[in-house]
Order: sequence, then C-alpha cells, then structure tokens
Amino acid sequence: MKCNLPLLLLLFIIKSLTAQNNPNRIRDSLTFKSYEYLDDRIYEYKNDSLKASPYLYAYLNKAKKEKNHEETVNAYQNILHESPMNLRLKYADSMVMAAAKSKSNELIGSAFLSKGIVYYSQKNYVKAYDYYIRANESISKTENEYLIYKTKYHIAQIKYYLGFYDEAISLFNECLSYFKKNQERPYLNSLHSLSVCYNKVGDYSRCSQTNTLGLAECERLKIPEMELFFKHSEGINQFFLNNYHTSIQMLQEVLPHLNSMTEFANLSIANFYIGKNYWKLQLPAKAVPYFKKVEKAFIEQGYIRPDLREVFELMIKYYRKENNLKSQLYYMDQLLKADSILTDNNRYLMGKIHKQYDTKEILLEKEKIQQQLVKEKYYDVILISVVVVLFSAVIYGTYNHFETKKRNKVKFDMLLEKNENSSIQKQSPDKFEITDISQETVQQIIRHLEKFERDKKFLHKESTLAALTVRFNTNSKYLSKVIYHRSGKRFADYINDLKIDYLVELLRNSSAHRNYSISSLAEEAGFTSTPRFTNAFHSKTGISFSYFLKKLRKENS
Repeated sequence: MKCNLPLLLLLFIIKSLTAQNNPNRIRDSLTFKSYEYLDDRIYEYKNDSLKASPYLYAYLNKAKKEKNHEETVNAYQNILHESPMNLRLKYADSMVMAAAKSKSNELIGSAFLSKGIVYYSQKNYVKAYDYYIRANESISKTENEYLIYKTKYHIAQIKYYLGFYDEAISLFNECLSYFKKNQERPYLNSLHSLSVCYNKVGDYSRCSQTNTLGLAECERLKIPEMELFFKHSEGINQFFLNNYHTSIQMLQEVLPHLNSMTEFANLSIANFYIGKNYWKLQLPAKAVPYFKKVEKAFIEQGYIRPDLREVFELMIKYYRKENNLKSQLYYMDQLLKADSILTDNNRYLMGKIHKQYDTKEILLEKEKIQQQLVKEKYYDVILISVVVVLFSAVIYGTYNHFETKKRNKVKFDMLLEKNENSSIQKQSPDKFEITDISQETVQQIIRHLEKFERDKKFLHKESTLAALTVRFNTNSKYLSKVIYHRSGKRFADYINDLKIDYLVELLRNSSAHRNYSISSLAEEAGFTSTPRFTNAFHSKTGISFSYFLKKLRKENS
C-alpha cells in the first residue's frame, strides 16, 4: 500500500501523527467499532493512505486501550504496510515490542519476520537474515504452517541472493507444495523464484517449463499482474539458450511496465540482459546505453549483484577499443566499488547462513568446545600479557610525564625571554609589495596598525576585522592582506598574539596581576571568553596558561 502523490504522502504523515497523538478526535465515530469493521475500512482504502489513516490509528488505539497484544501487533503491521519506506522500520520496532509483551512465539516470530522483510527491502541483507533466523527460532515452536512456510520462503530468498541455488530450490519447492493449496499469490511468487533458480543452475529447460506453468497459473487464478515476472524470467532464460533476438523482444516487452522506483532491481536486470544480447550479436554500440542504465541503478539505488558486475568489465572492454582512457579508468573505479560491496556483503552472509541455519546446533556446540580449549591453553599467556602491557603503560606514562615537564619548562623560559612584541615579525614597508593594492593605501593601513598597537586598542573586545575596517576607512580584503604581509599571520592570530604578548609582559612586571583568576586575566586581555583565551595561549606558546601562571608565581615567590 502506498500514497499516490507526494502531497498525499505529506498529508498522510501529518494526519497519522495527529491521529496518534490526539485519539479524542476519532473517538466519537470509531472508538466503539469492531476490529472487523476497522479492518474492512483499511482494506477498502488500501490505495489511499489519507483516507485509511483514521481507521489505522483507531485500530491501534482500540488495541492499546484493551491491552490486546495480538491486535496491537496487527495494527502496527497495517500501519507499516501503509507507511512510506523511511518510516517502516519504526513501526516494525513497535511490532516487536508489542509482540514481546504477549510472550507468544507466533506473534514474536511474525514481528521478527516483518522487521527482516523491511531490512530486505532496504537492501540490508545482513540484518534481514539475522531477523529471519530469529523469526524461525520462534515460529518453529508453533503450529502455524503459514508462518513457517513464509519464513522458509524468505530464507530461500537470501540463499538465492548468496548463490546457494540448490538449497534455495529445495526450500522453494517446499513452499510451492504448501502455498498451492490455499495461498495464490505466495504460490505464484514461489513458482517465479523457482524458475529463476533453475536458470541459475543451468537447467534452462526446466526454467522454461516453470515459466510456462506460471503464465498458465496466472490466467487460471486471474492474477494477470504476475505474468510480467514470468515473461521477465523467460526473457533472461532465452539469452542463455542463445536465442538473442527472442530474448531482446521479450525483455523489451516488459520494460515499460516495470516501475523504476518499486521494480528497479528487475528493471536493472532486464537492461543488463538486453545489453548482453546486443553484445553477443556483435552490436556493442547498442549494448552500451542499456549497460549505462544498469550503472545508473547502481549509483542511485545502490543495486548490484554478482552477475551485474560484468557490466563494468564490458564497459572497460568497450572503451579500450575506443581508446578512451578516461572512461576506462572511470569504469575500473566502478568495478572496484562493486567488488567491494559484493565482497563485504557476501563474505559475512555466507558465514552466517551455515552457522545459523543449516548446521546451527552442531556448529554452536563445536564453537563452545573450541572456546573452552582456547581459554584453558592460553589463560596464563593472556594474564602475563595483560600484566606486561599494564606495566609498560605505567613506565611510558611516567616517562612521558617527566618529558612533558621538561619540554614545558623550556617553552616557559623561551616565552619569558621574548620582547613584548616579538611575536609580530614586522617587515619594513620597503620589504614587501602587494601587487593589487597601491603603496599609498598600504602605507596608510600600516600607520593605522602602528597606532592601533601603540594605543593597545587590541585589548577591546570589539576589535574585529569588520570594526577595524570601518575605523581604518578601508576594506577587509586590503586590511587582511597587509596584516598577513606585515606579520605573517591571519587577522585572528594577529589580534590574539598581541593580547597574549601584552598579558605575558603584564604578568612579568605586576605581582598583583599574578594573583588574578584566569577568567579575570582573560577579561583584562580583551578575550570574549576564558576558553578562547586558554586555547589561543596554548596555540601560540605550546604550554597551558595555568602551567605558565603557576610557574611564574613559583619563580617570583
């Protein structure tokens, strides 16, 4: 279920939040309605989120008020299906929390499964598989066959994604036998997934047979929208049967019906195989536009799978023949990115799929034994290592402490030896030239700066670049350049260093000021805050001001 327009989506979110936070608004008309009535209205407005929203939240409020955990889970699941993609994980979490309160394995497993499906739709296959496994652990303790086979179906999808096609075929066949009895859409989905797996294992004859059966079943069950996917599968299968023109024709037929937002994966795959057909027909120029559409899905949607990575290899070959080095390098980078994503995702999932599904109990026991042996064998080594590391840390800390004190003492002595304005390395006017400012203007700014320093105007907090620009009757660009050429510093550093040099000289000569607090001294030097002052002092001198003041007090006592 989805909103038809962006405006409706916005209104749905606003109305949903309002309804959730203000249940009194819908109480009068919907509070005493039955779950069946509310569910019927939700189904009636399944394609109009705005109209469905009051019924969705009336359902939720009723379930919460009655503390009916099962209906609360159902309510969150309805809202999840009606929500935009970026909100679905939020409602899946609410499902899990509501299910946990029920202590029902069926509800807990169903909630975990729904959360896994959300992650799968977001292409987060790692977390999707984690929640499928958690769902399986709870659902396997129940007698709910529908949930058991629904979980099998989703685990099979992950196995297919990883390339364990034989195992996926086995699971899909189990699902097929069950869903054929009473679940029409899941039955067709399982049949389609089975045809795709047969293609992957190279059983092209059985793939075609399954697609033919799928098309016939779509007609029998009156679900024509599923025909698209069986035609898509058969179009790909015809490529592997070397029927390139037939493959192109079938895939071109389904392309216009694939939604670029909801079916971007199938759209990307169709474009890939149309391009591959043209490549096999020795028409690379016709293949390239389709390959670029696959690349676009990779960039915009992040969609890639092992067979699609060949796009980048073929594009490199194409541009090598065209002697286009820039494009070759570009597609080499794209290939590396694709390989990085595929390697990271597949390596992790391949480990988990064996440890947590097929041989979970055996491997778990084996892991416990191995860990115990490792603990007994290396306990002493680990203990000694920890002691050595701690002792080394103490020695290093002590050494570093004394070295820091020594370095700080050197910096302290050097600071006291400097003259009041030694930090401003002034150049005489004839030693620098600013090509884009007239000498007359330069000299005028220098005279202003000299008077500014003599009068100690830098102690005023309002001595900003903007303020000095106005006072000197110039512009900020000229003033900044002259200061930089004259002192080698940016404006902020120039002002801060003047303040710090003034304060160092003041503290050397005034015993009274040495008893002031740091915040008072920062105020005296014209800094807008104590942290700004201490940071500026450390940046200029390499030592903290508290250390400098303490040392100065000690030496003068």
